[in-house]
Formats: sequence, C-alpha cells, structure tokens
Amino acid sequence: MILELAEGAGLDRQASGLGDAAYREMKERLIRGVYEPGYKMTVRAVAEELGISSTPARDAINRLIGDGALVYAGPKTVIVPVLRESDLKEITSIRLALEGLAAERAALHGNSQDIDKLRQIQDEINSALEVGDYTAALRHNKEFHFSVYRMAGLPYLVSMIEGLWLRIGPSLYNLYPEFAEEKYGVRNHEMAMEALAERDGAALRAAFESDIRDGYRSLRRAARRNLGS
Repeated sequence: MILELAEGAGLDRQASGLGDAAYREMKERLIRGVYEPGYKMTVRAVAEELGISSTPARDAINRLIGDGALVYAGPKTVIVPVLRESDLKEITSIRLALEGLAAERAALHGNSQDIDKLRQIQDEINSALEVGDYTAALRHNKEFHFSVYRMAGLPYLVSMIEGLWLRIGPSLYNLYPEFAEEKYGVRNHEMAMEALAERDGAALRAAFESDIRDGYRSLRRAARRNLGS
C-alpha cells in the first residue's frame, strides 16, 4: 500500500528535489531519535513541519515506509514502529558485527585531528547531558559514532550501519535519563578516543561494542517497563 498522489499531480523536478531533501531530513531525525516509538505523523503534519507542500512530504513518507522506518496506522496516518525485544536483540547483534568492524578499521586511519574533533563532539554531549537536553545529546552521539565509522573508508559498510540506525534510532529516545545518570556512553566514548589515539583497533572495537551492549541493556529494560505499564 502506497499513499497515493492527488489525482493529476506529478513529481516535477523541483518537487522531486524537495522530496529528496525531505527524505534526508526525516531520515536524519529518525536516526537521531527525534521521534519516539509510536509517534504518529501525517502528510500534512510533515509538510507543515518541514515547510514544504504535501507532494514532497508524501514522497518522503513513502520512501521511509519502504525502508521500514515508518508503518501504517490508518489510511492517512503512519507511526514510528515500536520495536519488540526480539527486534532489539536482532538489530543489536548485527550492530555489534558491523559497527565493530567499522571501528576496528577506523583505527588504521584516524589521526590527531580526528581525535580533536571527537573530543569537541564529546564536550557537546557532556554539556547536553548536564542540562538534560537529551535531544542534543542524541544528535551529538550520532555524530560521534558516524565520525568514527567514516574513518574506516568503507562507504557501503557505513550505509548498512545507517540502515540499522534508521530502525533503532527512535528507540534511543528511551535511553534517557538512565544512560545520562550512569554515564555509560561517556565512559565508552572516552575509551574509544584513547584507543584511537593508540591506533588500537581491538580496543576501539571493544569500546564501541561496550557502548552498543550498554545501550541494548537499557533499551531492553525500558521495553519491559513499557510492556508492564
């Protein structure tokens, strides 16, 4: 099932370009956890939020449905899917393999400038956590992870990782405040920067795997709490 275009409407070049831009923006927001699981949206709401017409908004939504990032909740409404515990477990196992590989390979290419950039990003994460701005913390967390993954120089691998984050990104909303209070991510990121400075691929991989596992345990607890509520 695909949300149908209004009769006689077509995606001209401008609308197609706007559709691509809307898709990229919505994809980025989902990856960063801007929309929590169960969040409902319509073509009209997306169009208003992005300041575009309904045609490119509909195009973006349809593409995200195809990606599995959104699902239908009615004739005109889609929602951000709520992942089951089995979904979280499967995605986490794949993340450990792919993100672990990207981190390990990144150690071969990272330099002092890369480490300085990561330090700046981590400072932004710390500042956001101190004031409880979890939206900003998630944005910078995504930036930290993908800055390292791109160092690997493996674009196909990074694309696959993005696909996983598109599915699990909204669930990252449920990491907080526990993740902030326990400082799981902060410790793991510090270990990652130390490993990168030493060009220790195994240690860098271990730091990211620890971060992913800590996140999984927090998300699993949140899923069980929500199931019982």
